[in-house]
Formats: sequence, C-alpha cells, structure tokens
Amino acid sequence: MHADAIQALSDFFTQLTVEKRASEYTIKSYKRDLNQLKNYCITNNISCWTDLKQIDIRSHIGLRHRKGLGSASLQRELSAIRSFFDFLLKQNLATINPTQIIRAPKQARKLPKTLDVDQINGLLEAGCNSAIEIRDLAMFELFYSSGLRLSELTALNLNDIDLADSSLIVRSGKGGKSRILPIGSKAVIAINNWLPLRLKNELASESALFTSSKGKRLGQRSIELRLSQWCKKKGINTPIHPHMLRHSFASHLLESSQDLRAVQELLGHSNISTTQIYTHLDFQHLADIYDKSHPRAKKKSE
Repeated sequence: MHADAIQALSDFFTQLTVEKRASEYTIKSYKRDLNQLKNYCITNNISCWTDLKQIDIRSHIGLRHRKGLGSASLQRELSAIRSFFDFLLKQNLATINPTQIIRAPKQARKLPKTLDVDQINGLLEAGCNSAIEIRDLAMFELFYSSGLRLSELTALNLNDIDLADSSLIVRSGKGGKSRILPIGSKAVIAINNWLPLRLKNELASESALFTSSKGKRLGQRSIELRLSQWCKKKGINTPIHPHMLRHSFASHLLESSQDLRAVQELLGHSNISTTQIYTHLDFQHLADIYDKSHPRAKKKSE
C-alpha cells in the first residue's frame, strides 16, 4: 500500500491510544482487524483507503465469513473499519465511509453463564489450607463482592482499598472510567486475612494488592489458573472462570433489588443496554419457577 495509507493507519492508532484512551485490548483487536483489511487491499492491488468501495467492504467481510468468522467477530471487524473511516473523514483524508450501510449477519445473543447462590457458597466456603489459598479466597470473594472485571482486579493496588470504609476505587475501568465500589463483609474478612501474609513476603515491594510468592503482581492468566486449580482441588466440577463471578454478582443483585440503574453503575457499564442482558437471566429464572410451580403450567407426567 501507499506510504500515506500506512501513515494514516498509524495516526489512527496514536489517536486511539492518546486521545481516546482506548484499552490495550481494544487497540490490539483493532490492529488485528485493520491488518486483515490491509491484507485485502494488498491482495487486490488497492493502494489507498479512498479506493475502497462498499463492494470491496462486502467482499472482504464475505471472505472473512467464509473463513469461519461468526457474527460477533464480523461485527467487531466492521466496527473497527467504521471507526477508522470516521477518523479519515475528520482528517479530510476521505469523503465517504463505505461501511455505513453494511451490516454483519445477526446472531442470537448468548446469555452469560452464572452460578446460583448455593454454588457460590460452595466455592467460597471450601476452606483454605495455605497462604496461597488465603490469597486466592480473598481474590474470589472480591470478584463476587464487587463485580470486578478480571483486568480491574489485577490492577488493584493497596491504596485502592479502604477496609475501614468497606470500599475500593477502580481507577481505570473499561474506557478509562473510574468508579467507587462497596466491599462486602465476607470480602473484607478475606482481605484482612491475606494482608499480613502479603506483608511477610520481603520481596513484596509491589504496590499490587494481590502478589505472587515472589512478590510480583499477579497477571490475569495466573488468576484464571488459580481459580481453575481451586475448583479442581475443592472437587467443584463446574468449569468456572473469573467473569462468571462478575456475572453472578450482577444477576443476584438485580434479582434481589430490581434496580437496573444501580447494577449498571456498579458494573461500570456506559450503556444500560449492556446491563439489560441480566434482566433476561432474571426472567429465565422466574420462568423456570413458573413452569415448575404454576398448576396450569406443569407438564403432565408420562
């Protein structure tokens, strides 16, 4: 491709990083998606972004679909291309956005997997047999207590929590937004049990709340593995990942409070439509109760 086209792509990522303060995950995804578009242009001898027409975008998305990409992935790629062309328009480097009327095929929205209250209790009341497990329990309690994202828990520092006030601050949530969250009493106890053990580690010069045995901040993959190992050791057969604890937090809170706006604030969702997925979970729960309990809904036994 022409050097100016490559420079425009680089400038777009600079804007995402510096001005938009997009997350590392978003930037990585956009780079992957736009590199696919760049490869399409190279294959088809298209040297400038302005040479791309609607038929080219349709052809590109169709090719990606034939390679097995699902609706969600295609929608994400279109979103990346759309954002890039919006940038080109603002920079007067393009006159039209060829993606505007193109839509990826729709896909049924998958409901997030959650644990019921008994499963949560079984997970969090399984008992600790070592200092590492005391730390792990503090992490898992905090996930469920405050509805944190994995990236948010990983980024927590000691000065981000106030156990006397039973609160914490997420300094850089999704989209760079901060929010203050309550910490439940069980999580406060679990963290208080962990902190003296953390401070005994002479290598723990890290500011991180949760550190490894070497005193380093725990990474996201390490926390995922610890939860998996916890489940195996405690005889929990249900596959559980950290985000299930966040989903369970949201579902249980909404079921009890019926306050969608409050749950939105606690989760850090910028759009309430994202939070509304949990109303479907709540209805599903009510529908199950109805099917089992209503005299005119019960299925006749065969």
